[in-house]
Amino acid sequence: MIPESPAILLINGPNLNMLGRREKEHYGSFTLDDVEDLVRLKALNSGFRILSFQSNHEGELLDFIQLHLDDAAGCLINAGAFTHYSYALLDALKLCPYPVIEVHISDIESREEFRRHSVIRPACAGVVSGLGLQSYTRALDMLITMLTTNRITDQTSAEGKDSETSSVDESTVDKSTTSS
Repeated sequence: MIPESPAILLINGPNLNMLGRREKEHYGSFTLDDVEDLVRLKALNSGFRILSFQSNHEGELLDFIQLHLDDAAGCLINAGAFTHYSYALLDALKLCPYPVIEVHISDIESREEFRRHSVIRPACAGVVSGLGLQSYTRALDMLITMLTTNRITDQTSAEGKDSETSSVDESTVDKSTTSS
């Protein structure tokens, strides 16, 4: 039997199901289906599968994260407005035994004051913001690099060999917002 590819969670929060219809000056004209298709294809080409989930309800996001604590390799999350005030989401993300990357389509640092603070950031290994649709692919690249670096290190350690590749030290990961 062929082993299943490692799963990456792709979580989108409130109103992201309305991409393509809402505030195109901030979010562009692409849809959530476009995001999911692009990320799924890129992940597949790197040996990963995507489990996509979107909800406008905080509790459903928490349930999805908790459901996949033991069967995912990593997580990309655009929590939408929950980014700025959901301590429940922060607590759920802190439970994740794998890296989580915070994603934002627009540059939240240049938006309204209330959008500039992320309460979920302490649970995240990195942040990508302000690149439109490419925020998701850049975040996926970041996550896959973390996962494959760790996988190489774990395999080498298990074989009892010295490794030239070290695992990602979260204290050195750039947690600042990436923007262009």
